[in-house]
Amino acid sequence: MKYVLKHLKPYTYLIIFAVLCTICRVFSELSLPNLMSKIVDEGILSGDMMLIYKTGAFMLLIALLSALASVFSNFFGAKIGASLSRDLRKSVYTNVQSFSNTEFDKFGSASLITRTINDITQLQHFIVMFIRMIIMAPMMLSGSIIMAFSKNTTLALIFLALIIPLLLIIILISKYTVPLSVTMQKKIDKINLVIREKLTGMRVIRAFTMDEHEEKRFDDANKSLTDTAIKLQLISSALMPSLSLVLNSAIILIVWLGAKNIAAQNLMVGDLMAVLQYVTHIMMSLMVMSMIFISLPRASASAKRLAEILDTESSIKDKENASDYIPDSLIEFKDVSFKYPASGDYVLNNISFTAEPGKTTAIIGSTGSGKSTVISLIPRLYDVTEGQVLIGGMDVRTLSQEALRAKIGFVPQKATLFSGTIEENIKYANPELSDESAQTAAEISQSASFIKRKDGGMKSLVSQGAQNLSGGQKQRLSIARAIAKNPDIFIFDDSFSALDFKTDAALRKALLKTTQNKTVIIVAQRVSTIMNADKIIVLNEGCIVGDGTHKELYENCEVYREIVLSQLSKEEAI
Repeated sequence: MKYVLKHLKPYTYLIIFAVLCTICRVFSELSLPNLMSKIVDEGILSGDMMLIYKTGAFMLLIALLSALASVFSNFFGAKIGASLSRDLRKSVYTNVQSFSNTEFDKFGSASLITRTINDITQLQHFIVMFIRMIIMAPMMLSGSIIMAFSKNTTLALIFLALIIPLLLIIILISKYTVPLSVTMQKKIDKINLVIREKLTGMRVIRAFTMDEHEEKRFDDANKSLTDTAIKLQLISSALMPSLSLVLNSAIILIVWLGAKNIAAQNLMVGDLMAVLQYVTHIMMSLMVMSMIFISLPRASASAKRLAEILDTESSIKDKENASDYIPDSLIEFKDVSFKYPASGDYVLNNISFTAEPGKTTAIIGSTGSGKSTVISLIPRLYDVTEGQVLIGGMDVRTLSQEALRAKIGFVPQKATLFSGTIEENIKYANPELSDESAQTAAEISQSASFIKRKDGGMKSLVSQGAQNLSGGQKQRLSIARAIAKNPDIFIFDDSFSALDFKTDAALRKALLKTTQNKTVIIVAQRVSTIMNADKIIVLNEGCIVGDGTHKELYENCEVYREIVLSQLSKEEAI
């Protein structure tokens, strides 16, 4: 909860106002039963109408004051809760933005979304309840007990004796609700994951007629969450009847003994009425406190899950004296080995090569050979386990991430576009880019033709997940976005796979003029895409098994020759 308290500091003055309003409300409500007792014992029984009118008017004034205090207390509580929720979301989002791929792999996107939305909402509800009720309930409880004793010690002792079993009931139920609350949040993560996979993979699911399988996955996750929620609610719901049984039994006993004392003229009717009202206040205070005890475990679980994110620091951080200056765009890999944090096996072993400005370096290899891993080390999506990656003769770990990534135009294997217009996506890295430059980027990427066919042209909307675009169109727009950035280094991670051969050839030809003095690295599965590259690096099981031009590799590298002949005839290959 330390993060919650930290984020509450800016709202100290609002909390003070809420507390003052609550104190005002408590004192107002505690005085009403006493005034009612005065009306009954001194006004009604003696027939003093003036006393009744004056005391009644005073009661109305106090009731109005209590209502106003309640309104302001609720307002301040709601404002604090909403502000806290906003600040926590900002902190979580900011910290997540700094995560490397290692941290994303650790938490998973479904869990991060659940924590950012559901867990923070749970905390918001708890804080609002806490400010509105937790301050009021103890004050009302202790004040009512004192006032009840001032009216009649015997009747007050009866109720006081029942507080111990009431507390035992609350503690017993809380013991079972705490672990269930933690489990509940994990199962919300699970159902969120299933829904995300179903929505993003809808085409694949339908193509493989796996609708029933996915429905079963969802039903299983949904049923598991429902069963836990029902169990939690069932245990929680046992609290109120248990409290009511004990409290109402106490009221019956107080009324019975009070009636006997009134008959024996040892107790006034007004005092009995006041005691009963104070007992009601005590009962409501205990119920409020029990509700808080029920909410506390879930809020605590949510706070712990948020703390996990906020306590997690990115494994990739800038050094204190990180440089913003990068002399040139020469890329060097020196004896680079790499393994993922969750794996004990090396994915890359002793990788060494250079990618020079003004030349195209291609990387090819079988699936799982480590091609995408190699290029993910350049912008520091991961850090090398051993060896060095140098740009301009400087280890990328000594450079600031902002300066490093500003120098790179990265086109990922999976084309990712954002909801908005086509123009906004092309200008994503540079919103101030001129319309002419954006149009040029579209033409080079071979996107201009399909953009023109759309009714809105560059202003055409891209739907969520770019579902209104084909795979090839998404890839071309991703390439246009990188071109519009005008970086010194271009990295294409199998970014031409969804293009037909004609578009692929036209795009690569147009790129030559744009990338004349740039460093270009292309990862590809298609041989025709990289045949004319200045240097081709062949990877196999994380090792470089060939390095040279197409002709040299075809003659001297068996792995490369096998890849070529699996796609081209001998006549086409030579």
